[in-house]
Amino acid sequence: MAVNEPIDPRVRLAISQWPDDAPRGAVSTFCAEHGISRKSFYALRQRAKTDGQAEVLEPKSRRPKSSPSKLTEEVRQQAVAVRAALEASGRDHGPISVYDKMHAMGLPQVPSIAALARIFREAGVARLEPMKKPRSAWRRFVYPAPNACWQVDATQYVLTGGRTCVIFQLIDDHSRYAVASHVAWTETAEAAIAVFDKGVAACGVPQRLLSDNGIALNPSRRGHLGRLVKHLSRLGVQAITGKPDKPTTQGKNERFHQTLFRYLDKQPLASTLAELQAQVDAFDDIYNTERPHQGLPGRVTPRTAWEAIAKADPPRPRPDAPVRPAVTTPRRSAPTDLPAGTNVATLTSGGTLVLAGVRYQVDGGRGFEQVLVVIDGEKITVADLDGEVLIEHTRPAPGVKYVGNGRPRGPRPKNEKPSPMS
Repeated sequence: MAVNEPIDPRVRLAISQWPDDAPRGAVSTFCAEHGISRKSFYALRQRAKTDGQAEVLEPKSRRPKSSPSKLTEEVRQQAVAVRAALEASGRDHGPISVYDKMHAMGLPQVPSIAALARIFREAGVARLEPMKKPRSAWRRFVYPAPNACWQVDATQYVLTGGRTCVIFQLIDDHSRYAVASHVAWTETAEAAIAVFDKGVAACGVPQRLLSDNGIALNPSRRGHLGRLVKHLSRLGVQAITGKPDKPTTQGKNERFHQTLFRYLDKQPLASTLAELQAQVDAFDDIYNTERPHQGLPGRVTPRTAWEAIAKADPPRPRPDAPVRPAVTTPRRSAPTDLPAGTNVATLTSGGTLVLAGVRYQVDGGRGFEQVLVVIDGEKITVADLDGEVLIEHTRPAPGVKYVGNGRPRGPRPKNEKPSPMS
């Protein structure tokens, strides 16, 4: 018989009817045949004598008589109330956040994180997420010290009246410390420089600045040198970017946007940039000093992590250092005496041109170049400023929104010429 498996009722009946004058050794033989211990045999026989044979046929409940760690209804309601208060203030309100908050409040009994998750599911205030990866599956990358790398990104927000603006957020990669935030009408290089200089004034100069490949931040991969990159180069700061279409490289800042929006959703909708800036500054203070960060060891606040170890050495300013030029071809000025039907247009960063709602792929290596567009009836010709024809097409059928250039997409083939060292 397996351990902890209930004894068969027929065996129980035989034990309850066991004769007092059974021969010597019969109990041991009976127990061996039915896979029970002698201790269980005599315990059941004693119950039959004291409580009656009928009480032996069913096993007793194994439920403990008392459970000192059992959560009372008052504690459960207290946990749900703390979660509701955190949610109403726009802060994180998951089981870990509620656990930290209840400890900070000095409550006499605080359920475990797993118990809080069960309480919230039973109360119907949280949903089960069985598809989430376990924390043990995470591979966390972090720079070794504060100011070794900052991350900057901008996110769009809406003011009263449906007016849109952007919020630049600058955080330290090591400590998740909110270095600076800046609200602007549009995502421009001037606004990016403003938030970076604001962070430098408060926290010093970082060694690196990580951003995406946006025009206002770091368009170097697009063959264009941005103003922010030039500004960083004069300070000796290395400008780095993630791969295109890989926002997970800037994942810390992307997650930072989500925390900010959760807070702003619980605040009165701002009507001016100044009002929104005040709300964002208040959020940064709460985020840095009051909110334990689940991405930091020990779930400390970002300020605690920021002050825990020495800052990375600042780079040396290089005001006279040459700025690395963008990988572009020399451009000449567009001609002014153009014939009828010929116009000058500027390609997008991806080397495309939009005409009458149709996007024409010209050349991915000619981003931001000026080209000549010749329209002759149904024929469309695009040439460079030297007159070399780049593409020729007939107007597409109605409904077509994209016309390729006939070349395969993806990386260009490698040079097959033999190496000079071969």
